[in-house]
Amino acid sequence: MSKKRMGLHTIKVVFFKLLLSLFLLSIAWVLLYKWVDPPATLHMVKRRAEAGKTDKNDPTINYRFVDLDEMSEQLPLAVVASEDQLFLQHNGFDMDAIMDAFKRNRKGGTIRGGSTISQQVAKNVFLWHGRSYLRKAVEAYFTVLIELIWGKERIIEVYLNIAEMGDGVFGVEAASQLYFKKPAKDVGRQNAALLAAVLPNPIKYSAKNPSGYVQRKRGRIARAMGRLGGVNYIKPILPSYENKE
Repeated sequence: MSKKRMGLHTIKVVFFKLLLSLFLLSIAWVLLYKWVDPPATLHMVKRRAEAGKTDKNDPTINYRFVDLDEMSEQLPLAVVASEDQLFLQHNGFDMDAIMDAFKRNRKGGTIRGGSTISQQVAKNVFLWHGRSYLRKAVEAYFTVLIELIWGKERIIEVYLNIAEMGDGVFGVEAASQLYFKKPAKDVGRQNAALLAAVLPNPIKYSAKNPSGYVQRKRGRIARAMGRLGGVNYIKPILPSYENKE
């Protein structure tokens, strides 16, 4: 075998080993977070760094992870009604929403996403923020992994804990304590809908001082929660439901 062929063979072997290592590492990472609550996300680290470079009085990240059974059932219902009404049915991707976003974005104007809750969790827990085909491909990969390894209950639990709901405020427990002076388990339908209403842009929109737009959106989300059938719609992904099986 010539030196050139030996060199090419070596490169292929190294490349294969690298891919295998990354694959095994990703599996281990997802498995770890199935049982261990994420101590932070890359987005939290980025927001903390950004805050340190500004005149913000308190750059501390407010993040408190609580289990799903420590939250009001209205909270998962609100984000499903607002962000991803087919969450219980799809396998991580809503192809109709993706195609609709693609068509709208081709026409120009405001960029719109078609991401499911599962895709948002994959992006926020395991990846960096940005727009590139590489990042979207890796996001899709991690979306498949968490759907297979975590399941819907863990996905919605992590989502409700890592979603930014204010400037440096992450998760429903921190947001509920800050805005409503009560724990997440005591949040009612209207306040749950209010938190869901600011999720697209929690820096621009405020749950503490909701604008007219946020209040109208809260009303639409609350009505959608009712049309879905209330908390009965999400019972299959709640711990209390599983314990009754």
